[in-house]
Amino acid sequence: MLMEADLPNDVEALRALVLEQARELDALKVFQAEVERLKAIIDALQRHRFGRRSEQLDPDQFELALEEVETALAEAEHARDKASRAPAERPRKTNRGSLPAHLERIEQIVDVEDKACPCCGGALHQIGEDVAERLDVVPTTFRVLVTRRPRYGCRSCESAVVQAPAPARIVEGGIPTETLIAQVLVAKYADHLPLYRQTQIYARQGIQLDRSTLADWVGRAAWYLRPLRDHILERLRRSERLFADETTAPVLDPGRGRTKTGQIWAYARDDRPWDGGAPPMVAYVYAADRKGERAEAHLGDFAGILQVDGYGGYAALAKRRQQVSLAFCWAHVRRKFYELAGTSPVATEVLRRIAQLYAIEDEVRGAPAERRRQIRVERSRVIVDELRHYLEARNRQVSAKAKLGEAIRYALTRWEGLSRFLDNGRVDLDSNTVERSIRPLALNRKNALFAGSDEGGDNWAVIATLIENCKISGINPHTWLTEVLTKLANGHPANSVGELMPWTVA
Repeated sequence: MLMEADLPNDVEALRALVLEQARELDALKVFQAEVERLKAIIDALQRHRFGRRSEQLDPDQFELALEEVETALAEAEHARDKASRAPAERPRKTNRGSLPAHLERIEQIVDVEDKACPCCGGALHQIGEDVAERLDVVPTTFRVLVTRRPRYGCRSCESAVVQAPAPARIVEGGIPTETLIAQVLVAKYADHLPLYRQTQIYARQGIQLDRSTLADWVGRAAWYLRPLRDHILERLRRSERLFADETTAPVLDPGRGRTKTGQIWAYARDDRPWDGGAPPMVAYVYAADRKGERAEAHLGDFAGILQVDGYGGYAALAKRRQQVSLAFCWAHVRRKFYELAGTSPVATEVLRRIAQLYAIEDEVRGAPAERRRQIRVERSRVIVDELRHYLEARNRQVSAKAKLGEAIRYALTRWEGLSRFLDNGRVDLDSNTVERSIRPLALNRKNALFAGSDEGGDNWAVIATLIENCKISGINPHTWLTEVLTKLANGHPANSVGELMPWTVA
């Protein structure tokens, strides 16, 4: 510690000492900022490794935990009831009357053996009945469809042979029906069951099928279904506003003994938040890399608003093509500040203001576009403007290397796109619509680990597109795929695939 006696009497020496102390103080500030940045990285890594992966608990994990709690509770209540031999205090859960009407009903009558009155011996007559419905299941049952095609000949000339043509099939000369192929597709791409697991399920029923056989069925079905995916993508290109996102798709790299990282790009449309009439839809496209020109090739002549995250490839696309305007995602901005909320009052304040924007959006969701724009101009614009001034002021006070500084710059450098929702009621506050469409791909990737080739990655994108559109339209993908595969096998015109779309069925 510097004492008063240690100070020099010479003015120049004092000046030199002060300058040296200032340089040391500046260096100390730099070191402190670096320490804070490294601490923030360590905290993020610890949360990634040991804590929650996002701001909210994963819904699947929440449901899993809830299942275990409810199972344990039911077991405890049953044990208590058995031990006390007394009726349960809580009314029994029933599902009477809510079972779907289309299910087959198999009736069984539980009747008394003796229909003589136990008091006087007279004949009993029915005065009513109690009816209970229980849900039953028949385990997966395979059956064999035997197709017979009689041949006819003429007794007079004995040269003409008449026979009905064989029904068209997706797998010519193969054993699967279109219903079975649809089952394989739904199990793999909707229920996330890899083909080798499906072969194990079939083996329990005595059906021995190689995984490669199922893969051949999937590839043939994908060839028939690809025009439908392309039709959806073409319709999306004609939209005025789209969401876009991408996720990794590990693909086996032959000859190198390892996988390479491909990308599945997702393009979605959902006009329901502003009461639009166009059906919601999504299309996936596989690409071998994440280069910015991939999105440009996928979007073709699209002209309108593209709502995206902060990936720089979209910004480069907007620069090259003036007819494309970017709207950025407030959820991504919020996420960066959420990671710092526990240690930074600035981050907490930013989160509070963003929450105000989301509260307004909850009120206008489903309202017409013009009404949404008016409310945003009246109430949201002042919040956005004040937040920008707040971030600009804090940006001058925070080290550029700190995580807080990075979060602030992320928002400020994208402010024009973040503010685009204020003047256009069709634009959403975030790109969560397409992120929800990405989630099934991540689940499938987790179970299947990787695609076998680039062609397999493209097949993945094709079939996942159609299944996800069935889910969006609220229809059974197995039923839809069975009907569509049957029609395609029978030569449905390629220029009329729009008639087969899931939303037309819905």
